[in-house]
Amino acid sequence: MRITLPGTWALLGTLLAGAAVAEEHEHAVIRTLFLPEEPEAAPQRIYVKGQVVTVLRFEQDLAPLRARLVGGEGRFEPVGVVGRKVVLEPRRDLAPEEGFSLLVTLSDAREVPFLLRPPGRREHGSADQQLNVYKDRDSYEAMASALLDSEKENKTLREENERLHKEEVSEDHALAALLTTGAVAQTPFGVADHFSGTDGDTAMDGTVYRGTGKAAVVFKVKNLTARRPWSMSSVRLVGRSDTRERPLAVRSSSAVIAPGTSGVIGLVVDGSAFVDGGTLTSLFLELYRHDGLRQAVVELSPSLLGK
Repeated sequence: MRITLPGTWALLGTLLAGAAVAEEHEHAVIRTLFLPEEPEAAPQRIYVKGQVVTVLRFEQDLAPLRARLVGGEGRFEPVGVVGRKVVLEPRRDLAPEEGFSLLVTLSDAREVPFLLRPPGRREHGSADQQLNVYKDRDSYEAMASALLDSEKENKTLREENERLHKEEVSEDHALAALLTTGAVAQTPFGVADHFSGTDGDTAMDGTVYRGTGKAAVVFKVKNLTARRPWSMSSVRLVGRSDTRERPLAVRSSSAVIAPGTSGVIGLVVDGSAFVDGGTLTSLFLELYRHDGLRQAVVELSPSLLGK
């Protein structure tokens, strides 16, 4: 069994060498925005991510003349105005507490402010890929764009409700919840190994469990920062020889871990996830935090499936 935590990356050698890396996959997000009728209205938010391009697409008769950042110099690539589009690209991720103003001057001489913010937990941490900006809510294009937004939102809600229903009746999610609350005695798991580490911002102490036909991992996370909250962005379970993601059950004691406090994340893996082509294989459990960086990697051996 091999475990990688902050400051101990060498344990996985060339297989998982190097610093924490960002998640490879991005979820494309296209949204509709309507220009506020009141000039004093609060600026609308645009969610941006490092090295991900975000495009604001305006109506033809509102084609922007200028676009400038306020306070974001050096943090973004030069803002581009191409036809009726404004193009943004942060050079790196914004910190959770950061926000920058984008001022766009339109062809009707109106200056419209937008607030650039990191996505955080929104949409699995995804940046806005394209924003369709309209002045007239009743125009055909505006209504068609808003309808597409509603259809996507409804689909997302249906999928989320279906996922939550499956979790309610899932044995593995129930076991993960028990592990998260510390009720290990009520589960079929026994301790197989312990691990710990720190990277200056986060301290992590964890336990790997073996069980009959299942394995489990519990991460105890302490946020060592004074101001920045910590949260889990995602968890991936992949094979030794491929990146196909396997299913697993995840439960956490809280969605966000405030500065100076601790939280617990419990994960349960069914034995079927270890089967690859009819044979058992080792798996790698990767935990990503709020800024997309990989916080820890734990190798799970098929030997965990025995008592």
